[in-house]
This record gives sequence, structure tokens and C-alpha cells, in this order.
Amino acid sequence: MSSQAETVFRCEWGRAVAVVARLTGDLGLAEDSVAEAFAIAVDRWATGPLPSDPAGWLITVAKNQAVDQLRRESRRPGREGAAARLLGERGPPPSSGLIVDDRLRLIFACCHPALDPGVRVALTLRTLCGLSTAQIAAAFLVSEATMAQRLVRAKRKIRDAAIPLRVPADHELPGRIGAVLRVVYLVFTEGHQASAGPGVVTGELCDEAIRLVRLLAGLRPGDPEVLGLLALLLLTDARRPARAAADGRIILLSDQDRSRWDRAKISEGTRILDQAMSLRRPGPYQLQAAIAACHAAATNASDTDWAQIAALYAALASHEPTPVVHANRAVAVAMTQGPAAGLAILEAFCGDSQSAGWHLVHACRADLLRKLGRDAEADDAYRTALALGPPPAEREFLTGRLSEISRRPGQPERDHHAHR
Repeated sequence: MSSQAETVFRCEWGRAVAVVARLTGDLGLAEDSVAEAFAIAVDRWATGPLPSDPAGWLITVAKNQAVDQLRRESRRPGREGAAARLLGERGPPPSSGLIVDDRLRLIFACCHPALDPGVRVALTLRTLCGLSTAQIAAAFLVSEATMAQRLVRAKRKIRDAAIPLRVPADHELPGRIGAVLRVVYLVFTEGHQASAGPGVVTGELCDEAIRLVRLLAGLRPGDPEVLGLLALLLLTDARRPARAAADGRIILLSDQDRSRWDRAKISEGTRILDQAMSLRRPGPYQLQAAIAACHAAATNASDTDWAQIAALYAALASHEPTPVVHANRAVAVAMTQGPAAGLAILEAFCGDSQSAGWHLVHACRADLLRKLGRDAEADDAYRTALALGPPPAEREFLTGRLSEISRRPGQPERDHHAHR
């Protein structure tokens, strides 16, 4: 795929699927039609310039693909009417209810209570947000094959049980808000820590996630977790300009030029977090936002209140005892009590199957071992992290750390060929 087509794909996949799904009432047809439109785009744009409105062109071609499919199936009930709407013979059904944004409407629709909670989120990320199965698997810390099976089963259940993927009524929205927040959070996470491509950040996904959670905050202004997620995304995204060097290398938080952080986002995020916390219903997104606020408040890395961050991660672990939370808590504890204390936390959980497949657990463990002078063990941990296939920018960083270890006096000779 050309870089131009790839950019349009990242920015417009979800909106195109949402528009066509709204017009046809068939999510599967919409996804197939947009995929066909992108295939056409890749061929055409490879040899010529992009149209003046790539998104509009893509949606038009996807609608035409859907019309062709509907015409072939016109004997099926409802297909003729859907084709007529797409052809403009009569307008699409008017948008009703509180949700007017096409993509947000379809995210709520995909988060159907008849589906397993984890599958709802994964299906939405794949169908509407355009994330690959590998990217979604990385977010859930499972293998790509496992996630592929889950998605196939979810689509089969939707088909066999005739689950209607329609926008829920307004009174049903609160029951789906948790899954919707999770989708938006994972879209941002994929953008902030891109699992594919050469860059550290996929800015389009970060921007889209912030846009969606702003819409949610407008729908539910008194929901502390919606506000907490908005605060978290703003405070985290404020660091985007300083997270990568000009050549694409990762810049660690401790080494970032904090003058490049977006002060307007920090100010807005802090204000929204204060508003959420004033409602006195703390939850995981508010706790994560409070951690981000601690980093934002430090004028330099040495001023960071790591004790407070460690306490916040301990509180977060009571809500979400995941490897991600435990690993971050281990780092915070190491900053206050020393690397041995952080390593003890890691060692307590890093042997389970979910943690074992996450490269950042091994990278974190390697760093703590390196600080303790246990270079041979650190060497092995860095190699394990690299063997799990981290994104290119992270791979380059970990390779650099491994080289530093290898150059230290007293390191034994290693067979590097097996780890290339």
C-alpha cells in the first residue's frame, strides 16, 4: 500500500464503514465494500495523484460497491430498499437519538450486550477502527491466532443469532458506555504506542480517540469516568511532540524536552480531571489520568512524585490487576525504593502466560536487572523482548540497550546469529 493510501486508510476507514453501514443497515456489507474501495484506491493512486477529496472519493466508491452487491441480492428482503437509498432515490433514514456522529453510533451498535465484553471491544476495533488483528491481539496481550478465532466466533454469533447491530435507544446507552470507553481508550493506545509502522506515534488515531471522547463527554457530562478518560488522553497526548527524535528514535519520558509538551492540553486535562474527581466516584480512567497529571506537574524528571505515582498504580491494580498495571507499578516502586523492590513485583507475575507474551514486561525486567548489575540476566531478558517482535522504533531502542550490555566488561561471548 502506498504511503498516501495508508494515510487515508488510517484516517478514513472507520468513517467510511460507519457511513455505508448507516445507509445499508449491514455492517458486514459495509466493511466488505470499504475494503474493496481501498483495493481500488491502492491501484489507482499508485500511478496517479490523489483526488481532491480522498475521503469523499472513497465513500462514493464504497457505496457503489455496496449498490452492486445489493442489486445482486435484490430478492432478499430489505436489499432493494437499501440499494435505493444508496442510489439517492430516497434519502437515508434520519439520524435519531442523542448520537449523531456516524462512527460513534456504530461503536455503540457493535458493543451489543449479547456479545462477550472482550469480543465487543475487539470486534469494534477491527470493524470500525481499521486496526489489524495483530494490533488488536497486542492490545489484549494474546496471540494473533487466538484473537482471529475470537473475531470469527463473534461474527458467526452475530449471524447465527441474528443480533441486530443497530444504534441502541437512548435509555440503553449507559449499559454500553463501559465497552465504548474501552474501545476509545485502545484506539488511543494504539496511536500513542504504534504497534505497526516505523513511527513511535500514529497521530491520526490519537486525534480520533480524543474527538470521540469529547463527543462522549458532551453526551454524558456528569460521568466521572468519561471525564477521566478525556483528561487521561489530553494529559498523555500533551507529550506527543517530545516523544520521538527527528530520526524517529524513541525518547524516554525522563529524557524528553518538557518545554515541547503541549501546555494547553495539560491545562485542559488537569481542569477536567479536577472536575471528574470532584464527583467522588473514582475509577480506573481517573486514576490513570491522575498518574499522567503527576508527570505533567513535574518541571523536570527529577521532580516527579514517584511515591504518589506508585500509590496510584497500587489503587489502579485493585480495579485492573493486569500485567500492564503491575509492570508500571514496578517501575514506580523501583524509582522510590530501588530496582530490587521493583524487580520483586515483576517477578511475582511475569511468569504467567499473558505476561510472558508481552515484550514490555521483559524489557522492563531487563532494565531493572541492568541497574542491579545482573548483566547476563539482563542480556537474556532483552533478547526475549526482541524475540517477541516489538514495533520497529522499540526494537531499535531495545537493540541499543542490548549492545550497551554486550560492551560491558565481563560479558561472555554470545551466539548472536540465533537472535537476528
